[in-house]
Amino acid sequence: MSPLAGVCFVLFLAGAAVSNAIGVIVNDVPITRQPVTLPAFLDGRVTKDIAGQLAEAPLPAIAARIERAASWLAIGDLGPRVREGCPGWLFLSDEMAVQTDGASNASARAQTVARVAHRLRSQDIDLMVAVVPDKSRIGERHLCGLLRAPELAGRVRQWVAQLNAAGVPAMDLTDAMEAPPTDTFLRTDTHWNEAGAQAAAAAVAARLLAWHDAPVRLGSRAQVTRTVASPLPRPGDLVRLAGIDGLPMAWQPPQDTVAESTFVVEADPAALDEAALFGDDALPTLALIGTSFSRTSNFVGYLQMGLQAQVANAARDGGEFAGAAAAYFASPAFTQTPPKLVVWEIPERSLQRPLAGEPALD
Repeated sequence: MSPLAGVCFVLFLAGAAVSNAIGVIVNDVPITRQPVTLPAFLDGRVTKDIAGQLAEAPLPAIAARIERAASWLAIGDLGPRVREGCPGWLFLSDEMAVQTDGASNASARAQTVARVAHRLRSQDIDLMVAVVPDKSRIGERHLCGLLRAPELAGRVRQWVAQLNAAGVPAMDLTDAMEAPPTDTFLRTDTHWNEAGAQAAAAAVAARLLAWHDAPVRLGSRAQVTRTVASPLPRPGDLVRLAGIDGLPMAWQPPQDTVAESTFVVEADPAALDEAALFGDDALPTLALIGTSFSRTSNFVGYLQMGLQAQVANAARDGGEFAGAAAAYFASPAFTQTPPKLVVWEIPERSLQRPLAGEPALD
């Protein structure tokens, strides 16, 4: 080994040590996220977790972003989590992954939902489930060579059928998302655009309004008005997930352009009089639990417009299957002022994920 190579190697090690120290001491990066036990140490979970945590230190993080940018510019590679279909159309690879024990995982989740529905029913609360289909399912014409495994074809339909057979009202939003003449998903984001959110909300509202006493349970009427802003560029979460959001805009996939809506919800005068007399009776009686889909592209605004009623949005970004449900059912908002109706929005890609680490709902 030449002296210069040796010096460079020592400097690299020193830089890595300083970077790790800065990450742990200054940036408060925890060494490990799980308890250090002998079984966890022996099977490698502890060392794997430490390596993952230290990757968040400054030097590894910078190196990783440089590598991601270079791979994208050189060969169009977006890393393990993101795939490009047709030019400018990005997809989450998790949607197309075939999970080990996926069918049994999905079945276990259906059984969990059925138990939750039974418990809510004992409290005079109705539950309806709405499943958001994968972007790669709805935007199949934009895949351009990306493949969805054949065994994923019936994933949503089978799961919704299992819930309905168990007596839980559930709907597959695939038909609603395919109905508009325009695309219903953003190009560089995992989520639906406003056309998709509006179509999904209209389908959910129609199902609720046609469901036995749901219109009565929606409580006080509300007046909902919508205004639309001028179109503006919208950064996509898949660009960020791919690690190329730091590149100049000209080197990134073209951003979506979005004319964002704003909704104003006002209670009817009669409802205001009722609120003065009965207080909590004027609060929203419909609660929405779910994921970032329920917090994106004004889904709640369109749902309120379709129902002409207020909706309490308890969805959580990154909530996956159970995150928002576990948090909401344990919250004072639920225990002290329970709703009459709950809509549970669940993304298709969450149905077959491994069950380990998921919040308990039983």
